[in-house]
Amino acid sequence: MDNMLDTGTLKVSLRSTLGSIPIKSAQVAISYTGEPDSTIETLSTDSSGQTEAITLPTPPLEYSMSPSENQPYSQYTLQINAEGYEPVSVSGVELFSGQEALADIDMVPNTAGENPERFVIGPHTLFGDYPPKIPEEEVKPPTESGEIVLSKVVVPEYIIVHDGPPSDSSASDYFVPFTDYIKNVASSEIYATWPASTIRANVLAILSFTLNRVYTEWYRNKGYDFTITSSTAYDHKWIPGRNYFESISIIVDELFTNYLSRPNVKQPILTQYCDGKQVQCLDRGWMTQWGSKYLGDQGYSPIEIIRYYYGNNIYINTAEQISGIPASYPGYDLTIGSSGSKVLQLQKQLNRIAQVYTNIPTVAEDGIYGNDTARAVSAFQRIFDLPISGVTDFPTWYAISRIYVAVTRIGELY
Repeated sequence: MDNMLDTGTLKVSLRSTLGSIPIKSAQVAISYTGEPDSTIETLSTDSSGQTEAITLPTPPLEYSMSPSENQPYSQYTLQINAEGYEPVSVSGVELFSGQEALADIDMVPNTAGENPERFVIGPHTLFGDYPPKIPEEEVKPPTESGEIVLSKVVVPEYIIVHDGPPSDSSASDYFVPFTDYIKNVASSEIYATWPASTIRANVLAILSFTLNRVYTEWYRNKGYDFTITSSTAYDHKWIPGRNYFESISIIVDELFTNYLSRPNVKQPILTQYCDGKQVQCLDRGWMTQWGSKYLGDQGYSPIEIIRYYYGNNIYINTAEQISGIPASYPGYDLTIGSSGSKVLQLQKQLNRIAQVYTNIPTVAEDGIYGNDTARAVSAFQRIFDLPISGVTDFPTWYAISRIYVAVTRIGELY
């Protein structure tokens, strides 16, 4: 504890596994991992299922700025109890200097509360010891992977993550919202303290790799019932129950429809990488994570970082379709003065969400984007960790659509 010289913040959000229904008045006890019985503080969730952001000690920022034997993050344990739900324990929640950690946790309804759920967040891949990636071709020929099922690049609503190597039939499979998966992986494989351009470059590589697995139906064509694994030897590190970081979350929400392409290649490129310290991969034409960090320090843009490693003929593309969205984004920001059918749809969705998230004010469904609509959008952005502007940009449009689908599905269950 002697090296805890800096601070970060932690915010916990609790929702029911039946959908995005917030869990209010839950108790969240926070302790140092390794000292679970020594509670630092107990927080309570509000009507949006969220705690206040609490400031907690972390190691110095410089520990995450270059490879070090010093662990660059502090670790905390959460003990969560809510009436009508299974207790949840999360051990190893990571906090970095100057960063806000977000612990979004789904709780299982059970009035008996007899089956507590326990999550243990293992070491970060840049600090722990994980198997290196087994090299693959970056483009999958149909003759190798079987018939390619998808005719176009689609961002799925969910992916199925196999929590282990492909052949481990005892490993659990998890249905994970696509953006949540990317946030989890990025938080597991790069440090949230790194330059924004470095984070963007790595998120683009993770997105492209994941969408290649989706597009080629890689594992399904091998007889498996999942999309991707959590094994670093085959795919990316994904950890059930892990927290992610606001700096990474905002970038994923901005970029999640993007992937990396080469000329005359329809499928997303399988962009492999290594850390560049424990494992070297420059001779394979892969990106190194520490190398991308240093390029970011030098002012390289995301595409400059990507081309430095993958070559000048790689470019950023956009998926043709997003699954699970009731209507497509209008193609421009909606703000005060906007009007029409897209604004009306937005207002209807916000009002439906406000039935569950009561901190969002209801608005007149008149198709006119006035001050009341902007206030409702700002309230939504505050709850769902988006930049608060009152403007419905693409990340906000997608988030509203996703939460609307989740809460209306709950209504269909009753």
